[in-house]
Amino acid sequence: MYIDSHCHINFPELNQKIDEVLKNMESNKISHALCVSVTLDKINEILNLTKQYSNIYASVGVHPDYEDIKEPDIDTLFKYSKEEKVVAIGETGLDYFRLKGDLSWQRDRFRTHIQAAIKSKLPLIIHTRNAQDDTISIMKDEGANSATGVMHCFTESYDMAKKAIDLGFYISFSGIITFKNAETLRETVKKIPIENILIETDSPYLAPVPNRGKLNEPSNVKYVAEKIAELKGISIEDVAEITTNNFFKLFTKCKTL
Repeated sequence: MYIDSHCHINFPELNQKIDEVLKNMESNKISHALCVSVTLDKINEILNLTKQYSNIYASVGVHPDYEDIKEPDIDTLFKYSKEEKVVAIGETGLDYFRLKGDLSWQRDRFRTHIQAAIKSKLPLIIHTRNAQDDTISIMKDEGANSATGVMHCFTESYDMAKKAIDLGFYISFSGIITFKNAETLRETVKKIPIENILIETDSPYLAPVPNRGKLNEPSNVKYVAEKIAELKGISIEDVAEITTNNFFKLFTKCKTL
């Protein structure tokens, strides 16, 4: 069985066919999925899905790409963290690829999420793009190692991955590792111990080969697992078992649900 550690099945493209999405998960041996929050105004959509489906978990957070919205505060994030199936804080982090200019607000938002994770005793889901030094620096300064978490949809350098692992974080890979132009990233996959890896789809985006260009969904996480097995020269069964165990080691609240 596999777990999709990061998806957005509350987004309209997937939510409008949610029964089919869940059926496809079952037929492709995906036991659970973590539906990740990007804005607080949609959090109730995610919570409703978790109440409707026993194998869907939730996070609470505001994505770094959303600029003109109400800033989350620690107390609000903490309040939602008490919801039964909220098992993580995020996604949060830094993105210097999509946004330019004065991004001090983005760094402040990241710090807020780290403090909320520490207060709630839940792990972080971190998005980082073209912001390696600042991401690691803020993680260290704010004590993110006491919360731990995952670097989701990882595309940065092996050096950054190692620094994150040293802080107690897992590295999560998506369908990008199947893309033709992702050779450098595949080399990073080879170097990182399987004990530090999670798998995800980031659906509805980034459908892996052989479905690249199509609508992505959690059932496609098996292709990410297959590529990792190929790169590491281990069985697909081992990848499934170890990454599933890694998921429950990180998101410990899931064990109580």
